[in-house]
Amino acid sequence: MQDNRVAVYEALATDIKELGVECVFGLMSDDTAQLIAMIDSVGVRFYGARHENNAISMAEGYAAATGRLAIVIIGRGPGTTNSMNGANYANRTGSPVLMIYGDAPNVDKAPNSVGPDRKSLDTMALLHAAGIKTFRANDATTARRTFVQAAAAAHSGAVAYLLPSNVQQAQVDPVATAPGTIEPVPYTPQPARDSALKVAVSLIEKSRKPLIIAGIGAYAAGAREEIIRLADHIGAALVTTMKAKDMFRGHPFNCGILGSFSNVGGRRLIEQADCVIAIGASLNQQTTSFATAIPEGLPVIHIDRSRPSIGRWFDADIGLVGDAKLVSEQLINTIPSRDKSEMEMRCEENARWLADFDMKDDYEEMSTPRTMDGRSLALELDKLLPEDRNLVWDSGNMLGTVPYLSCPGPSHFKHTGDTASIGMGFGTAMGFAAGTPERTTVLLMGDGSFLMNMGELETVAREYIPLVIILMNDCAYGAELHFLQGQGMPVQLSQFPDIDFAPVAESFGFETATVRTLDELRALAPMLENPDGPIFLDCKINASVVAAFMHEGPAHNAKK
Repeated sequence: MQDNRVAVYEALATDIKELGVECVFGLMSDDTAQLIAMIDSVGVRFYGARHENNAISMAEGYAAATGRLAIVIIGRGPGTTNSMNGANYANRTGSPVLMIYGDAPNVDKAPNSVGPDRKSLDTMALLHAAGIKTFRANDATTARRTFVQAAAAAHSGAVAYLLPSNVQQAQVDPVATAPGTIEPVPYTPQPARDSALKVAVSLIEKSRKPLIIAGIGAYAAGAREEIIRLADHIGAALVTTMKAKDMFRGHPFNCGILGSFSNVGGRRLIEQADCVIAIGASLNQQTTSFATAIPEGLPVIHIDRSRPSIGRWFDADIGLVGDAKLVSEQLINTIPSRDKSEMEMRCEENARWLADFDMKDDYEEMSTPRTMDGRSLALELDKLLPEDRNLVWDSGNMLGTVPYLSCPGPSHFKHTGDTASIGMGFGTAMGFAAGTPERTTVLLMGDGSFLMNMGELETVAREYIPLVIILMNDCAYGAELHFLQGQGMPVQLSQFPDIDFAPVAESFGFETATVRTLDELRALAPMLENPDGPIFLDCKINASVVAAFMHEGPAHNAKK
């Protein structure tokens, strides 16, 4: 009788392919090597990172860019502990990421057996401590079913699947253990309750200068056009959170980002507002600049599909629980049309102000003979880079340049600061680029972040990932430098030598340049307008430029 059994890892490789997964990310370990090799053999591409954190952030970037399930494979023990910053990050973002971890055999060792197990780790406890939902393949017969359960759950946010080495190696009948399919629970949009809607409409009817704040939740709900129609219907100005950057790009009453990344042009209208309508926005401290960006005393209508999110970080006077798109339509259909004379926010003076405003007038130029003002660098890149671009931002003081470099909309923008960690941008950008190769993906990061992840230059070159890296190099941990300055303390330990990193990237096959002036940057226009292969620009920026948000936390704490 023919034995048709296969190893569990072989069956799982087939299951992964049958999910429609086109690529998998990871870092190979002895306990995951056979699974990875089999995944490759069934025709699923494997992207191998040089550090586990970056393997997971690659998967997160791919999931964020495409909306599809991303799978990452990590080894047990030290591989797992190495990955925890990335795992925590993926868990916070809410992107559909399935993290497969190798795990120790789930059998008790006999007395006097070979040992100890140097990779021993209570992986389940570690992942639970990070708040990550975790599945475990407890035996060979149910391993595949548990896998599809984990994959279905991952569509609602990152989950882990632990795969003990003895379970991987066990032989199973591929037909008898077929896992079947589990469809993710679909989201059903819900309208707001009529009673709450009536109260909100009554308030909006009295407003002459309404301000609509749209967050990434509104964009994810597909509510952009409905929100614009609502704004035009009631005469509102439009702003976004940072995550929803450029959602209203091109609209004559687009005021940019609210709060920590606002500009002078937009703030003029924001300060005139007599009513705030927040849609799919959490109104966290970054959006509200520690509750100072929204004029004090304004009535706030907060719309969100999640009841606990309403008023969580900022007081709301009226809460509308419902889908952003449906609730916007409800408001349009319920609020009576108003005469143009009643739309005071949209007066000719405000229209001219926004039309004439130039982002160069938002700040005082601080370039020097050997360094650029990072804001001016961003404005110049805005002209030079291809229009169809993704922007992936790491964290740090250089994040203050976000308002000055635009993109087509929120799906082209990614900030990797969900855990306030620097260094998550490199992997995320690689995943973003892998998921959207038709666009130019631009990674913007500081020198501190780069030095944490320099080995991934090899990954970009080996996998031929189309990535443009803009190193905003202030020769410092910029955020810490300005924090210490604000405390009146010495800053020397936050500063570093001026090292030219371009030759390092060139040795990996990047097209490179060291850039100290805007004229030197402009000379690179042919390189940037249609990138062919990976590009690395070491851009020397003036460390004296302080991001606006750097002052907000200390100012808030001083009031306590």
